[in-house]
Amino acid sequence: MTYLLDTHIFLWWLSDDRRLSQEARTVLADGANIVYLSAVSIAEIAIKKSLGKLSMPVSVAEMLTLSDFTALPFEAADAALLEGLPWHHRDPFDRMLIAQAGRQGLTFITADTRCRAYDVAIL
Repeated sequence: MTYLLDTHIFLWWLSDDRRLSQEARTVLADGANIVYLSAVSIAEIAIKKSLGKLSMPVSVAEMLTLSDFTALPFEAADAALLEGLPWHHRDPFDRMLIAQAGRQGLTFITADTRCRAYDVAIL
């Protein structure tokens, strides 16, 4: 199966946060699954780090390398979907991730219940 991580899920995975569900842990640990981290999440983490809202001992690039997940570019076709995406969620990063998951046919791993209002597979 193929998955796209929400930013907080990636951070929870790296820090072994107890809020990460057992189902998500199982999926992320299964080497048979393809798990993507979007360039959108990398940008969100970089912005939060630069604002002092997030403290991490390594760079964003190092975090991705340490995770064994695959980087996924955010493409113009993903961005174009934002125009027609319903406003169930106001966060621009989450909206971009939802558009990307939908266009790419990926299951979106998130704990954000507002994302369930969209027509994308959610774990």
